[in-house]
Amino acid sequence: MSAIPTIAEAARQIERKALSPVELTAACSARIEQLQPVLHAFITPTLELAAEQARVAEREIARGAYRGPLHGIPIGLKDIYETAGIRTTAHSQQLIDNVPTTDATVVRKLAGAGTVLMGKLATHEFALGGPSFDLPWPPARNPWNPDRHTGGSSSGSGAAVAAGLVLGATGSDTGGSIRTPAAFCGVAGIKPTYGRVSKAGILPLAFSLDHAGPLAWSAEDCALLLQATAGHDARDPTSADRPVPDFCADLARGVRGLRIGIVRHFFERDNPVQPATHAALEAAIGELRAAGAVIRDVTLPPLIEWTSALTIVTLSEGFAIHRERLRSRFFDFGERLRDRLLLGATISAPDYVAALQRQRQLCTNLATVMCEVDLLLTAATGGEAPLMNDVPKWGGFDKPSFMMPFNLSGSPAMSVCIGFGPNGLPLAMQLIGKPFDEPTLLRAAHGYERLTAWRSRRPEPAEAITRR
Repeated sequence: MSAIPTIAEAARQIERKALSPVELTAACSARIEQLQPVLHAFITPTLELAAEQARVAEREIARGAYRGPLHGIPIGLKDIYETAGIRTTAHSQQLIDNVPTTDATVVRKLAGAGTVLMGKLATHEFALGGPSFDLPWPPARNPWNPDRHTGGSSSGSGAAVAAGLVLGATGSDTGGSIRTPAAFCGVAGIKPTYGRVSKAGILPLAFSLDHAGPLAWSAEDCALLLQATAGHDARDPTSADRPVPDFCADLARGVRGLRIGIVRHFFERDNPVQPATHAALEAAIGELRAAGAVIRDVTLPPLIEWTSALTIVTLSEGFAIHRERLRSRFFDFGERLRDRLLLGATISAPDYVAALQRQRQLCTNLATVMCEVDLLLTAATGGEAPLMNDVPKWGGFDKPSFMMPFNLSGSPAMSVCIGFGPNGLPLAMQLIGKPFDEPTLLRAAHGYERLTAWRSRRPEPAEAITRR
């Protein structure tokens, strides 16, 4: 198998028996064995299990028991998703020997869809502390250039999808942790509406802000993964009891007629992006306008207000979750995570309540603006992925985040590749939809991908490794 297929491409071939799940899995396994020593995308590869699951899938399909578009598709799981009989570490010494007895709901659903599990993927420690070099495993590296950061915290998920080690992966997103790796690694990543995907069995960072969602090469692939994982779950008290639509039904409609509001002040005034990113954003807006989207500028409260409120809530809830471990096993956390968690101890109850009150006000403002448009568009990141050694200890605290507003609001939001910067690394925009309107969000992302050639350009990590 010379080219890496998307999930959608592989599914069509598998269904008509033109592609063997066994051969597809073997190709992914070979890439893992070749690239894992440099990319460190996995904590726990499960290649023998994957080979057996691929054989089972092939036998099922041969006898006519095809389960759907994820049957026989190799995937990876962020290592905060609990897996029965397979260790779940959160990339931390704290859980180095943790082997759950039950699967997270998403894991169970993906297995039921017939996926092939290639292994558990690297993350920032407990989805917050990283990239760190004082943990039992090194941080994941960017397939476009292994000297570059993947973004976090779904670091291994972004790296593994971009490098073709898996065709799809799970992530979590409390303040951008799906969308940032998607942006820096040049893949697609969607944070669904809060409550759309169950978090049962996923290790928490901040209960009121955590989202679960997929990363894949394309918007279409994200739609297929979301279709398999969305839905109400009584095990998760935050799970939304809402009908699950067909996320693929409108993909082919394109962007004509969609009303898109550009949150320009986020990336021009509140946190100015690099020139190449600004140019790519303007080009993407131009492509959407030319394809029939109705474009207008909109204004939201300044980015710093959203970031400040979310940071207070995240650190408060994160400290509460990890308080006992901080007391009993302080030095079994990496330095970056333990110092960040300790900030939560300094936040008072009045401060936390004030942040929640401001959250409600900000969300009301967003809802008013969204009445006039179908989607928002703004930057995903300020530029290309930074050098790994240049990521500061307090990275993410120095500038307001483009992504945090939409964790605070719970809105569905997605990172989409819009080109490449001067160092040959991916650039991205962020699209934001109305609550529980992921179909429109995915329609716009897929429509844009079809207008451009960016999805035809894959990283060649083996060549990058050779050049190092």
